[in-house]
Amino acid sequence: MPNLRVDIVTAERVVFSEEDVERLIVPGIEGELGVLPLHAPLLTTIKPGVLRVVKGGEETTMAITGGFIEVRENRVTILADAAERGEEIDVAQAEAARRRAEERLASREATVDMVQAEMALKQALVRLKAVERMRRRRRGAPPPAG
Repeated sequence: MPNLRVDIVTAERVVFSEEDVERLIVPGIEGELGVLPLHAPLLTTIKPGVLRVVKGGEETTMAITGGFIEVRENRVTILADAAERGEEIDVAQAEAARRRAEERLASREATVDMVQAEMALKQALVRLKAVERMRRRRRGAPPPAG
């Protein structure tokens, strides 16, 4: 059975580009979307969350802030707003961003853009979740659901 060719790109760089991917789990707008070889053609929006790529039995975890996925003829292309591999994420920086966003939301000041603060909080939480999932996989512990 053929495997998938997966390309994950942002405006700044190619985050992931490999062949022989066994499966891909993407945070879709209506829940997790699993993509296997011979998947039907698809074009849809993805939401912020943890994206997982399985190749050779190994899972690569990424934080993604949204974008689009196209599946066609065993080729998956993801155009992401932003994406980072779990091992690239600076945990201290993500924790600091989470704290700042929570403080901005808690302040309820008129000058605070609540939508922007909520998006910053979501992004920080997604980054931290991706790191935690990657660390659990490396320790051999079962990953959390989702």
